[in-house]
Amino acid sequence: MFAQFLLNLFLALLWLLLVDEPVPQLTTFFTGFVVGIGILYVMHRFFGTQFYLRRVMKILYLMLLFIKELLSSSYLVIKQVLTPNLQITPGIFTYKTSLQGEWEITALALLLTLTPGSVVMEVSESGDVFYIHAMDIEESKESIIRSMGKFEKAILEVTR
Repeated sequence: MFAQFLLNLFLALLWLLLVDEPVPQLTTFFTGFVVGIGILYVMHRFFGTQFYLRRVMKILYLMLLFIKELLSSSYLVIKQVLTPNLQITPGIFTYKTSLQGEWEITALALLLTLTPGSVVMEVSESGDVFYIHAMDIEESKESIIRSMGKFEKAILEVTR
């Protein structure tokens, strides 16, 4: 992936030099970058890896998914905290994951911990079971499991 990006930058620089403008323009470099994307897309099957912009788009999707889950869980936590009679039932539950690598498991644990209302307390030795503390287990357990499933799918798309 990184090699394809460097090759794309090289093609953009080559484009900038071949246009032969008296003063190099950023728009010419950008045009060369876009032309390089087209060339690399046509030739990416010869590299033996997937096209690098596909993974970049999946990373952007994971970031947008995290922001969406962060905003929705923040709204729920604020709503619960601002109610006059705090009626929450904190609790701990387990979640079995299909992720395998250290990076994948760490990313999932961090994404869940960064969303308000839930904290990953521990990960099992084998790395496939998360112990999660939820602020209100009755209401938020299903939403946490649903968001973890979304995060898991997005992380798998990014890493594999």
